[in-house]
Amino acid sequence: MNEPIPLARPELGPREEELLLEVVRSGSLSLGPKLKQFETDFSDWLGGGYAVAVSSGTAALHLGVRAMGWGEGDEVISSPLSFVASTNCLLYEGAKPVFCDIDPVTLNLDPEPVAEAAGESTAGILPVHIFGYPADLPAFSKIASEHGIGLLEDACQALGAVDRVGRKVGTAGNIATFAFYANKQMTTGEGGMLVTPDRDVAENVRSERNQGRAPDMEQVEHDRLGFNYRLSDLHAAIGIAQLERFGEMLNAREDVAAHYRERLTQLGAEPAGEQDNDDLVLPCENQGDERRSWFVFVVQLPAGTDRDAVISSLASSGIASKAYLPCIHLLPPYRERFGYTGGEFPVAERVAERSLALPFFTSMTEGQVDRVCTALGEALGIQP
Repeated sequence: MNEPIPLARPELGPREEELLLEVVRSGSLSLGPKLKQFETDFSDWLGGGYAVAVSSGTAALHLGVRAMGWGEGDEVISSPLSFVASTNCLLYEGAKPVFCDIDPVTLNLDPEPVAEAAGESTAGILPVHIFGYPADLPAFSKIASEHGIGLLEDACQALGAVDRVGRKVGTAGNIATFAFYANKQMTTGEGGMLVTPDRDVAENVRSERNQGRAPDMEQVEHDRLGFNYRLSDLHAAIGIAQLERFGEMLNAREDVAAHYRERLTQLGAEPAGEQDNDDLVLPCENQGDERRSWFVFVVQLPAGTDRDAVISSLASSGIASKAYLPCIHLLPPYRERFGYTGGEFPVAERVAERSLALPFFTSMTEGQVDRVCTALGEALGIQP
């Protein structure tokens, strides 16, 4: 009997255990030296900016929205094809998400409709680097500059990605957010990071993550509204260990993705293109200087496929898979609040209806990839 293949699996080892034990023995479990070290190490790895560790990527996004000053009456343009946190964070502060359709190749927010949608009520743009592929930051920066509006990057799926002008995602001079959930490229179990080029913004965020307390911590003084968004030293210790070998983990994930691409191409799969493709579609390849940071491996099933039946067929072989991701505007809270009915963003909706996340993790073997691809081919009735 073959061992089950999970959808994701964190890459943990002796170094994580060693640093966790240090924290346990120190008795300093929160707001201690490991948290400061993790923030410093992260900033050093990224190559700049002030890093503030928080309890989740969602917390980082929420504090980022607050740092941008977006609130009641403001409209912020974002993508309908994303994890729901990228727009929930706007609702927390009373801002209104304005969706625009996506690029059919990269699956990121398309700059052209964004430029058309920007108006007097627009306060900013919140691009998402979906599935680890870098969004078109130069285009969004140009739109933001022309309209005098802000830009907040959701890089929660894209640590290690490189944009079209050769910059690591998170170093373009905007506030950027990252996440370290257990299925991400690196993990702290639960956790996130906000990165900003502005020291004052970083200090404000540090205060807000800790109930609005004064930075020196000497007195229990709360001079602003804050939240319980702290990241413990236990989580930070895991992050330190993960960063030490993060480059190796990224390379390993690239190898897994390359083997997937090779095997699925044998089944007739093709990379995403500008024109509709009714066959099995692979994630887009890197374009120019852009580099994907492999977070998940998401394919688009052939048009008309019963996706639930495919998921069930894979499960019968011990292989996990997931419909990934639904469009945000068609989720019940957004339908009810804003009246979306479907058909508003045809590219995003078409992609969401056909997308399937296959098992993908750093230590995945070629044999496991082969097994997934064979089972997928059988489920789709495709022979190599």
